[in-house]
Amino acid sequence: MTDKSTLNRHISMWTASSFVVASMIGTGVFTSLGFQLNDIQSIFPLIMLWIVGGIVALCGALSYSELGAALPRSGGEYHLLSRIIHPAIGFAGGFVSATVGFSAPAVLAAMALGKYLTAVFPTFDPTWVAFFMILFFHLLHTFSLKWGTLFQGWSTGIKVILIFIFILAGFMMSNHQVISILPKPGDTNLIMSSGFAVSLVWVYYAYTGWNSTIYFAGEVKNPQKDLPRSLLLGTSFVMVLYVLLNYIFLYTAPMSDMAGQVEVAYISGLRIFGQTGAGIIGIGISILLLSTVSSYVFIGPRIMETMGEDFSYIGILSKKNSQGIPMYAFILQLVICLLFIFTSSFEQVLMYTGIALIITNSATVAAVFVLRKREPELPRPYKVWGYPWTPALFLAVNVWILYYTFKEQTFESFIGASLFVVSIILYYFGKKFEQKQQN
Repeated sequence: MTDKSTLNRHISMWTASSFVVASMIGTGVFTSLGFQLNDIQSIFPLIMLWIVGGIVALCGALSYSELGAALPRSGGEYHLLSRIIHPAIGFAGGFVSATVGFSAPAVLAAMALGKYLTAVFPTFDPTWVAFFMILFFHLLHTFSLKWGTLFQGWSTGIKVILIFIFILAGFMMSNHQVISILPKPGDTNLIMSSGFAVSLVWVYYAYTGWNSTIYFAGEVKNPQKDLPRSLLLGTSFVMVLYVLLNYIFLYTAPMSDMAGQVEVAYISGLRIFGQTGAGIIGIGISILLLSTVSSYVFIGPRIMETMGEDFSYIGILSKKNSQGIPMYAFILQLVICLLFIFTSSFEQVLMYTGIALIITNSATVAAVFVLRKREPELPRPYKVWGYPWTPALFLAVNVWILYYTFKEQTFESFIGASLFVVSIILYYFGKKFEQKQQN
């Protein structure tokens, strides 16, 4: 395939880091704890979920950094897997990233936004709120590059400010829960249980975005240095923020109130600020989630566009409007998002997404071993720290998660894995169709 990396490298390390942070902080951290409390009712294992998830994300970021610095073309898993393993695997990785990897998280953020707004305004229907938010941002990013990027910048800044306010207010609360982060008898068994492994899927989803720079590596000013730095800086910052946020949730609200609930931040905000203040926080988190929906809607079609440039049978996805925006890719993503909204529950969509992303990310991290063996002389401006243990730890934890999720959530796991397999099949059907067109 032709390397179409742009020569216009204009994204700095700090800008790339902000993309990582903006992509990661979204639905997961504000919704996951409620589902985790269904299986785990102890503070130490709950906090360890976010620490383990952060360490795994850092291992993934270190591994991706080696690949991205050595092969700095935009396209994410699609480019890396196609170049290192096989075009069919790359197509599957790209298809999963462009559809489930971005469409489903956009829907999840929109659904959560609907839940939080409904908590403040009970007359609102969360499904229709999600529908209108998805439709609005597709229209915005399809027809206005200027206003779309302007909105993204401001909303991301507001997001970080709101989170810091929430954390500081939580620590200042006097009537808090009496909790201890120290381990107690039985916590070790909980950490080794299937419930902990399945809960890591929620955490894995919350950390989604640690690899964001890899999708626009061709536009980073100095990818050999700035790409690894942006991934590590952004992921480390978010890991600390996530641990603090979940501690505040547990510190301010009873576990029984949050178990099984999506809007855990609203429940915590109710305890910190009272009814009026919680309403403001609910609206604030809704504003925060607007940034998340917007970012996922914006990025997904760019992967479809790159794939359309390389495969003639889906070439329509690479066609752009007068502003250089891949309009048909946006239309396809909109259709996928609407299917998710009206056919699946929040928990199902999150599980499908988590499984598919674990498989795709695992294949890409495994490519570190493949590339080292096949091309030992390839210049590697950055080499993964702790090789081979760092990528091996990432893969081992993911295999452990997949084992228990297939055991405990068989149907959802099968759907998530099927997305990857079906994508490979679509690649071969597409290649046959392409060959017939050329004959």
